Amino acid sequence: MFRFYTEVTRMFDFARKALFAALLAGVAGPAIAADYYEPPVDIPPPPVVGGWYIRGHIGMSNQHFDGLTSSLYLEPSIAAYGWHDSGGFSSAPIFGGGVGYQFNDYLRGDLTVEYRGKSDFEALDWVDDGTVVTTNDFRAKKSEWLFLANAYADVGTFYGITPYVGAGIGASRNTISNFRDINIITGGGAYADEETKWNFAWALHTGIGIKATDRMTIDLGYSFVSLGHGQTGVLQNDDPAFDIPNDGFKFNDLYSHDLKLGVRYSLN
Repeated sequence: MFRFYTEVTRMFDFARKALFAALLAGVAGPAIAADYYEPPVDIPPPPVVGGWYIRGHIGMSNQHFDGLTSSLYLEPSIAAYGWHDSGGFSSAPIFGGGVGYQFNDYLRGDLTVEYRGKSDFEALDWVDDGTVVTTNDFRAKKSEWLFLANAYADVGTFYGITPYVGAGIGASRNTISNFRDINIITGGGAYADEETKWNFAWALHTGIGIKATDRMTIDLGYSFVSLGHGQTGVLQNDDPAFDIPNDGFKFNDLYSHDLKLGVRYSLN
């Protein structure tokens, strides 16, 4: 009887220890597993670099040229001629827009069209016919439509400001209008019809882009633009009796220093 009681006691003690071990393993298992649990990490997608953009700008031109020439100065009756004022243009407004593509952080290109408003022109020559010296007071207006394909290199971004340089090639549609020739000394005058000429054009650009929002960049730019030549129609005297065959007046090598304020807006 005593031996039976001892065996039962031993079995009960063994079962109690086994149950305690099982409970301990059940509690410790999840805790150990929790030590090795790594929550998922949200990895943001890489930023989008490149894509289409549209642009627009306004500005002012500061225009120059390399002088007026005409077959009229080759007339045998002219002994000598020169310039009291070789001529100059007033500033004029610029309005432009275009579409472009950002290839990467450093390279982009665009196609632009620009209307360059009418600029006033004045010049004053002197002409010696061997007897008397007279003058011609020239007045005119000039405007252009400029079409360019441009490429730019963005140098790098510093505190949201990106300097850039660029170049463009294209065509300029130059119009000379309201051309008048007034000879104050003799009281005579002449005029030329409006004339439009297409010319090869090119430009050099520099400026800075200022990041305003994720999509919008403010563009402060300078451009040197070569516009080709301008041409008037045939010069016609107010009194047809004094008309001389001629090819009008040519405005040689038009160029301009432009300052522009623009906006580029990403479509991505």
